[in-house]
Amino acid sequence: QSHLVESGGGLVQPGGSLRLSCTPSSRFPLDNYAVGWFRQAPGKEREGVSCITTSGGITNYVDSVKGRFTISRGDAKNTVSLQMNSLKPEDTGVYYCAATYSDNACGPQVRDDYDYWGQGTQVTVSS
Repeated sequence: QSHLVESGGGLVQPGGSLRLSCTPSSRFPLDNYAVGWFRQAPGKEREGVSCITTSGGITNYVDSVKGRFTISRGDAKNTVSLQMNSLKPEDTGVYYCAATYSDNACGPQVRDDYDYWGQGTQVTVSS
């Protein structure tokens, strides 16, 4: 059973927007964890897209999404959203949220540094 649940994926035209959300299942204390978003395109490795520290004070983005994506925590810090604007076909993939107890993992995102994962949500950018 996944501790995290992603939502908000879908089909969107190039230039469009989507907002992904990551929420905890049951009583998982997401507010105690740094959270990262990863994505995996068909035939490619899973890559880190963005992350946010436990407090929400530090965020990081992979170069390809800087200026287009914004990660944020809700007021209770128990949800994490990824606002994706100006979407491109190369943004297509399955997006996963993941949690880690270490804020140090919110830098260059390494898959093995994250302990808890959601099932993923599909994002397709196509005309």
